[in-house]
Amino acid sequence: MNTYKKQHWENVFANKQETEVSWYQSKPQTSINFFIENAIPKDAKVIDVGGGDSYLIDNLLELGYTNLFLLDISENAINRIKNRLGANAEKVTFIVSDILDFLPETTFDVWHDRASFHFLTTEKDIVNYQKLVSNSVAENGFLFLGTFSENGPLKCSGLEITQYSESKLERIFATDFTKLNCFTEDHPTPFNTIQNFIFCTFKKN
Repeated sequence: MNTYKKQHWENVFANKQETEVSWYQSKPQTSINFFIENAIPKDAKVIDVGGGDSYLIDNLLELGYTNLFLLDISENAINRIKNRLGANAEKVTFIVSDILDFLPETTFDVWHDRASFHFLTTEKDIVNYQKLVSNSVAENGFLFLGTFSENGPLKCSGLEITQYSESKLERIFATDFTKLNCFTEDHPTPFNTIQNFIFCTFKKN
């Protein structure tokens, strides 16, 4: 595990309130729309990678999803969402892990990643992530990926990120996935700034 990265995120979630981080959304409508538009079954095995204490899991539980996993490098982030969910936390499988150390014991019907993948900045890490996703998503499963676009920030939470275009994302995942669509979207942060994201939906071949 990258101990610097681990410590960085533990500190973020120990010292900042949810509305003090740029990625905060009270309702992650773009991600919710993905589940609705693709008619993802309620019993689909769904993993939210780098989900932190986002509100996606809350909304998926509300929509009736029953097979949810949330992975984050920060135990503090996981504890925060567990406390928020209360008894509903028992309906979610929580995994504290660096994504590059993750060894899934199952395959997933949906791999959701909003604003986690772009923190990988070396070719080796990006390739390892691509291999992990390819091995972890079931046949005909979905990959829904959101990253900073080429018009987005160069850093997030003080860390360097990798910006992406549609063609760049397609090139990385083309071996095992077919791109269904991509679009860009402005995310208004709690600090009244705008971050431009690109979101892509891929389907496993």
